[in-house]
Amino acid sequence: MVEERIEKAIQDIYPDDFAWCYGCGRLNKDGHHLRTGWQGDKTVTIFKPDSKYMGIPGFLYGGLMASLIDCHGSGSAALALHYKNGNEIGDGTEPPRFVTASLNVEFLKPTPQDVPLKAIGTVEEIHPKRWKVHTEVYADDKLCARGEVTLVVMPSTFINK
Repeated sequence: MVEERIEKAIQDIYPDDFAWCYGCGRLNKDGHHLRTGWQGDKTVTIFKPDSKYMGIPGFLYGGLMASLIDCHGSGSAALALHYKNGNEIGDGTEPPRFVTASLNVEFLKPTPQDVPLKAIGTVEEIHPKRWKVHTEVYADDKLCARGEVTLVVMPSTFINK
């Protein structure tokens, strides 16, 4: 079986100052290194968690699922706004960054451990600076969780210089 992967991810072009998130920061050596890209008109993040994220033997703990939905949401919003602004990944333009305003997660069934997870998102602009991402998370093609993240464009006050 060929493992699915994201070829072009928005997190790959985050500036170094903003590439430290535990979930999606490529520079955080201890992080998950989540990567979000397009698959048609949907956003996709694929992640294979290791066994340290066990809830009970054989299954993941819910906090990891919430983290995946959260970071998939922020990557999806950044990807959508970057695209709306006429940009593509790798064209040399810096993507927007988002912060989470709210996160809602619905756990539908226990999520098995040791299988790749696939988060699929639908992005909705609700204001030029406020976006919502609806995400479904699958394990072995079984829907295990869904969530909704409301995000806002990161304010300049978040820049720590």
